[in-house]
Amino acid sequence: MSSVRLIASASAAAAAAGAARLAYSAMNRRPPGGPKAWSRTNHRGEPVTLLEGPAVAVGAIAGVLAWRLTGSASWRASAAIAIGGAGAAAFGAYDDLAGSGDRRGFRGHLGALRHGEVTTGAVKLGGIGATGIISATLAGGSPADVVINAGLVAGGANLLNLFDLRPGRAIKVAIASGAMIGAAGQDSVAVPLAAALGLLPEDLGERAMLGDAGANALGAMLGASAAGLSRPARIALLTGIAGLTAASEKVSFTKVIERTPALRWLDMLGRRPPEPAE
Repeated sequence: MSSVRLIASASAAAAAAGAARLAYSAMNRRPPGGPKAWSRTNHRGEPVTLLEGPAVAVGAIAGVLAWRLTGSASWRASAAIAIGGAGAAAFGAYDDLAGSGDRRGFRGHLGALRHGEVTTGAVKLGGIGATGIISATLAGGSPADVVINAGLVAGGANLLNLFDLRPGRAIKVAIASGAMIGAAGQDSVAVPLAAALGLLPEDLGERAMLGDAGANALGAMLGASAAGLSRPARIALLTGIAGLTAASEKVSFTKVIERTPALRWLDMLGRRPPEPAE
């Protein structure tokens, strides 16, 4: 990577982190719809806010726009990533605010559809699928590339959300995934990751969480960033996403992490220690 492009990416990443912090502060002062709409109970039974998610999405999109203004990114690449993040955040926020949580996973939502019930989760899945197609079309390429890239955007959005069950977990997974994509030459991943890292202390401190809006947006933007990889690499990545998503219907990721010492150590890194057993 040239020094000019490195500076441009670093500047855009800094803009993303700063914009995420500013958005989070502004939203906390005046939460859209009131604080109660965004308040949830975490795994400890303590209240947290979902405002981290929209703030991360806003910061990441602002960072992408800054990246485009540096001239280091094509309009197609920047538009694909920004639209992927914006659409996933919008449909994720809809599910955050209107969803009941009674139905989970593809099986739950599709099962409800078979019985004539349209859940908010089903609307979100359809909306993010459409978002993936639009994002992939903007990125360009052959029809096969558009299909693959759409799968990466929609699949990435859904998969990362499955990890948003403990403080910092989804962001840590995003960092690991983004590092692999970035190592392959796709420096655009630095922008959404920086937005998430800007609010990681709030997440680890159990004051806030990504929710569907943040996790879906972050996963979609990572998927869109992977559009520049070679086709074999993208097919391999999409296969991995599909495999993990299918596994989530049968296996609890939390239980696997807790049973694996190395994964448990990483999962607990920076987090509050568990409550002592009574």
